[in-house]
Amino acid sequence: MEKAMEKVKAEERAVAQAETVQTETVQTDTAQAPAGASPQGASYAPTGRTVPTRARDRAAYDHETVHAILDAGYVCHLGFVRDGAPVVLPTLYGRVGDRLYLHGSTGSRPVRMAGASGGSAGPGLPVCVTVTHVDGLVLAKSAFHHSINYRCVVVHGTAHQVVDEDEKTAALDALVDHVLPGRAADSRPGNAKELAATAVLRLDLHEVSAKIRTGGPHDEPEDLELPYWSGVLPVTPAYGTPIPSDGLAPGTPQPAYLPAH
Repeated sequence: MEKAMEKVKAEERAVAQAETVQTETVQTDTAQAPAGASPQGASYAPTGRTVPTRARDRAAYDHETVHAILDAGYVCHLGFVRDGAPVVLPTLYGRVGDRLYLHGSTGSRPVRMAGASGGSAGPGLPVCVTVTHVDGLVLAKSAFHHSINYRCVVVHGTAHQVVDEDEKTAALDALVDHVLPGRAADSRPGNAKELAATAVLRLDLHEVSAKIRTGGPHDEPEDLELPYWSGVLPVTPAYGTPIPSDGLAPGTPQPAYLPAH
């Protein structure tokens, strides 16, 4: 029991030390960076909610790693509490600097619960947003050591509905371009009716962490001679051949920004 308590206390000291170091790094880098910019080498300060309880060596807090994982995805999962029970919904998102914009409709539950940004409609909605990429299936000699290579980001914070028209327009363009860069300028902007039915949530990136697993299986030494294959089956996203819509006018050129197949 004493050894277990000593281990817990040592882990708590390590977390506190990491939070102090990371906070000092953020404050130093931010002071040297231009306003509104992500300073080079900056990191998000770890908190009690962003420091993993397991495999802490896989965690990362630097802006470059976090932003790269966010920028590589399309769909996030938005978690919040409704009537005392957790709810998790998939939705599109886009990143602009140190902000995430989440797509929704004006009648959706999280948008109504979040209220207006800076207004009297509500103080915002406490949320947790996650983005995950699967990079490989890790097959071990034993069933216990099977795993997945992955990259993920977890964001904690308070989401607010965007009500400023200029910010909302820029956010919607960012959402479209996040899915396919260049598409916002190559499509009709939303009209008044469409914009009235569309809502955007804003979530500032403050309490953020990334976690990454790479490499092969961790087989036990006594299992190495077992006659079972072990290794990694890579998983990569792939685009197919673009399929024109039925109503596309003949001769409409295929956009150069579509991914090559």
